[in-house]
Amino acid sequence: MNEQKKICLNCNRTDEQVPLLHLTFKSEAKYICAQCLPVLIHKTHLLADKLPGMDVTPPADH
Repeated sequence: MNEQKKICLNCNRTDEQVPLLHLTFKSEAKYICAQCLPVLIHKTHLLADKLPGMDVTPPADH
């Protein structure tokens, strides 16, 4: 059985080290830890190289 290793796409910690949240992108399973979730929500441009093809829109002016 060839199962994908569960690793946070931002900090590379495994599910043996921290709890991970499961997400999908372009039909592929990805994982992110709760500590890195704000990066996915607020700074998606920092993950663009790890999620090829992701639409990175500029942040809104607040």
